[in-house]
Amino acid sequence: MAILTREEAKKIIDKVLSYSKADEMSVALNGNRTGNIRYARNSVSTSGESTNQSLAVTAVFGKKSGTATINEFDDASLEKTVRRAEEIAKLAPENPEYVPMLGPQNYAETKSFAQSTADIDPEYRAKAAFESLDPCKKKNLTAAGYLEDSAGFTAIGNSKGLFGYNKATSVDFTITVRTADGLGSGYAIRDVNDVSKLSTKAATEVAMQKALASVSARALEPGKYTVILEPAAAVDLLGNMMRSMDARNADEGRSFLSKKGGETRLGEKLFDERVTIYSDPTNAEIPGSPFAGSGGGRFGGGGVDGRPQEKVTWIENGVVKNMTYSQFWAQKKGVKATPSPSGFIMVGGTESLADMIKNTEKGILVTRFWYIRAVDPQTLLYTGLTRDGTFYIENGKIKFPVKNFRFNESPVIMLNNLEAMGAPQRIGGNLVPPLKIRDFTFSSLSDAV
Repeated sequence: MAILTREEAKKIIDKVLSYSKADEMSVALNGNRTGNIRYARNSVSTSGESTNQSLAVTAVFGKKSGTATINEFDDASLEKTVRRAEEIAKLAPENPEYVPMLGPQNYAETKSFAQSTADIDPEYRAKAAFESLDPCKKKNLTAAGYLEDSAGFTAIGNSKGLFGYNKATSVDFTITVRTADGLGSGYAIRDVNDVSKLSTKAATEVAMQKALASVSARALEPGKYTVILEPAAAVDLLGNMMRSMDARNADEGRSFLSKKGGETRLGEKLFDERVTIYSDPTNAEIPGSPFAGSGGGRFGGGGVDGRPQEKVTWIENGVVKNMTYSQFWAQKKGVKATPSPSGFIMVGGTESLADMIKNTEKGILVTRFWYIRAVDPQTLLYTGLTRDGTFYIENGKIKFPVKNFRFNESPVIMLNNLEAMGAPQRIGGNLVPPLKIRDFTFSSLSDAV
C-alpha cells in the first residue's frame, strides 16, 4: 500500500464532500501497512503482513447522524457511500448531545513517521526474531515473543473546511523468557516510532537475566511493602488514572476527582508535590497525532473529532490542573474542549534503578503487573498480580526472587507515598520513570510464575 500524500488524501476527501446533500459531513480516510512475527517455544509460529485503506463518511441532518464506510475509491463507490450515510442519518434518532462540527484548525507538526520503520520487510522481522531466539537457545531458555510494525496515514476533513493529515509509524515488541524447568520467568517490552532505536537482542537479554534470577522464588507474607516499580509496572496504574480524568464523570460524581455537592477536585493538591504529568504530541520521544479522534486520541476510539492535540499539563507539583472534556460537556460548562492525550509524560527524578535498590533497606522490585481490574472507580482502587520477575531487596541488594503477589492499590495513594523517581523511559507510547513507593499493599500470594 502506498501511503497517500497530503494532496492525494485531500483530493479524495474533497471529492466525497462535493457529493454531500447533508447539513454537515465529515470524512476520515486511513491507510496502513502492518506486519508481524510471533514465536513461542523457541520457534516462529506465525508471520505476516497486511495492508488496508478505508474511508468513513458521517452525514448529519440536524441532530441526526449516520456513518458508512468503504474501501473502494472510484467515483461511483464514493458517491454511493455518501448516499448511504445520508440514508442512515435520516433514519437515526436525534442525538441530544450533538455538537456542530469544527471549522478549520491549526495543527502542530509532529515527527511521528520514520522511514526506517516504513521500510521494514520480512527479512528484517526474521532477523529481529533470530536475534531474540538465538541467545535463548544457547542458554537453554525458552522464548516467546511478538513484534508488530506499522506505517500509515490518517486524513480528516469536513464540510466546514476542516482538514488534517498525519503520517505515523510504530514498532511494538514484547518478549517473555522462561527457564527450562518453567520456574523462572522474565519479561521486557519496547515500543518506538523509529525502528533504528530498537534492539530485540538487548531487550531479550534483560528478559533472560530476569528469568535466570527468578528461579526458586520464596514466599513472603502479604502486607505493606516499599516497592520499586519498573516503568512496565508503573505505566499500568498511571495509565488507568490518566484515563479517569474525564470532567463529566467528575461532575456527575463517578470519579476520583468528584466531590460532594457536584464539585470537583480541579485545582486541589492530590499527590506528592514532585508529581507532574503532562502531554505533548510534539515530544521527540513519543510523538503523537496532531489531532484527536472521536474518542480523544490514544485512549479513545477513531473517527473525526478534529480538535488539535496540544501540550497540556494535567498534574503540576501534585495539583490537578486539567481534566478532559468532550465537546458537548465543554460547551455545557463553558470551558475549552480538551481531548484525552495521545500519550502522557511523567516528569522523573535523577536516581537510576540501581540507585533506588541501593538506597532501599527492605523492599520489593516489581517487573510488571498483569490482569489488572478496577475495584472502586471513586478511589481508583485496582487489583492485579505481579509477574515475570519479582524480587526481595534487603540492605541495598537484591537478595532473592519472591513468589508473585496480588495487590490492591490506588495510583492516587501510590503517588502520595512516593519516595523516589528515576529517569522517564518510553513505555506503551508514554514516558514513565521507575518509581519507589512506600506502603504498597500486597493482599495475597499467587503461585503463578
